[in-house]
Amino acid sequence: MSILIAVGVNAPAAHAQKAANGNLRIGAFLAVTGQGAFLGAPALATLRLYIDLLNLQGGLLGRKVELVDYDVGIDTRTAQTAIRRLIDVDKVDVIIGGSTTGAAISVLPIIKQAAIPFLALAGSTALVTPVKKWVFKTSQTDRMACGKILSDMKKRGIRFLGVISGDGGFGRSMRAHCLDIAENLKIKVIADEIYRAQSRRVVDQLKRIKAKKNVQAVLNIGFGSSPAYVTQNFRKLGFTIPLYQTQGVATQDFLDFAGEAAEGVRLPVPPIIIVDKLPANDPIKSILQTYIRLYKKRWEVEPNVYGTHAFDALRLYASAVRRARSFDPEKIRQALESTNGFVGANGVIKMSPQDHMGLDFNAYRMVEIQNGAWEPIRN
Repeated sequence: MSILIAVGVNAPAAHAQKAANGNLRIGAFLAVTGQGAFLGAPALATLRLYIDLLNLQGGLLGRKVELVDYDVGIDTRTAQTAIRRLIDVDKVDVIIGGSTTGAAISVLPIIKQAAIPFLALAGSTALVTPVKKWVFKTSQTDRMACGKILSDMKKRGIRFLGVISGDGGFGRSMRAHCLDIAENLKIKVIADEIYRAQSRRVVDQLKRIKAKKNVQAVLNIGFGSSPAYVTQNFRKLGFTIPLYQTQGVATQDFLDFAGEAAEGVRLPVPPIIIVDKLPANDPIKSILQTYIRLYKKRWEVEPNVYGTHAFDALRLYASAVRRARSFDPEKIRQALESTNGFVGANGVIKMSPQDHMGLDFNAYRMVEIQNGAWEPIRN
């Protein structure tokens, strides 16, 4: 897979540690085309939009900001090649990206050796657990979503749970987190079924769960078309207990495909999904509304949650540069690590030497599907 250079790279001779024209260089490696385009394309659009806005405001500490970005698809080797080029040839000051967990994790040794700030967009907890000196993260994690789901169950008095999950990477990873958190919350998983990812053959697994007389709720862990089949067959089999889905189905496609069967389903969603229904005093509401308005004006489409991760990454870096009053990587790293009370698109961020993400469970909001729409659960 070839690397596509979208902005800012002309010839290697033009690049010094500080650009000859004095520009501040932001490097990005994203899945802009192919299977990961739904992740990387809105992130790239967001970076382009907000770098233009920064430059209209005079740049950062008087330096114009320049974007150097590579489309790496979902291939880890291509991601590693792009990172080496960003560091060795393009001489970027910071790196934002890693649309997929595989791509982001694959470059961590290179980031460590180069000692350059990296704001990762992928979801895996492993990116920042344990803490890595130069790595920060702006996206919610699967574990946070599990915590949100299971805390809602706990509040409803659910003690016995049936789990059904896809066998893909998302299903395996999130299932492990959910089983661990369920044990911590003393919710007993008494049925644990697996189906082939993207399969519609889920009836036998659901029948086995229904045969467990004490099951008080069912949690499906998956994305793509399978959760809709699970939801439809859950209703056809006559279940009368709550059904939970994960953030992996927080799309209009799921609502359309699952139809009336989705009524009453609960799941965690990123705040952008329900921005107009957030309370007026929610500090992130106006931030999100402004982002959505500017994005739609520039690109004539709605942004998604993957755009918000890039939005927060760029703004966090800009904030760190301003607070550090420096472009020195170590001073910026320290400023990022001391971020406190930063209002991002998914929550109020508070980082520390022990926490390079700084989000809590409120980075997801619980909703219930009512009349084909996402309705916030007010606790």
